[in-house]
Amino acid sequence: MTRKSFIFILSLIMLLNLVGCEAFVRKFTRKSKKDKAPEVMVLAPEEWKGPQMTKEQMYRQYYLFWQSWQDELINALSSNAPLKKKNDCVEQAIKNLLGMRAMLKETEQKQLDIYLKQMNDLKAAIKSDVYGASDNSNRQDAERVRRNIIQGYTYSDIKDNLR
Repeated sequence: MTRKSFIFILSLIMLLNLVGCEAFVRKFTRKSKKDKAPEVMVLAPEEWKGPQMTKEQMYRQYYLFWQSWQDELINALSSNAPLKKKNDCVEQAIKNLLGMRAMLKETEQKQLDIYLKQMNDLKAAIKSDVYGASDNSNRQDAERVRRNIIQGYTYSDIKDNLR
């Protein structure tokens, strides 16, 4: 009796080995390559406008960005930073001043043009000063422009002159 049960169990084990474990077989069989889903073609590109901001918010943003880049420029001129850093700071400051200028009425634009000219002159002076010999005088010019713009172009001073 034990011999018959032993033979039965042994034959059952051999049968399972011959059939194999299906999950194991599936794991190591090569999967057929399926066609990729066709790509959707963009026929008419849409321009993303971004969040809509009011004139007040845009002016404040340009003013804040200008102020931070101007401070960064003054710090770069104080600490003998590389020329590329100084150039980037002055260019970004000018870019944000131009953004502020675009939001003002013509009378205020003309007054801001004076400071833009001073910033462009400062940019030329920084570019020509490769070795940083005149960083101190450039820093003083940048501080003077910063002080003048802060005195006359904060939002509370200019809110009635926005377009």
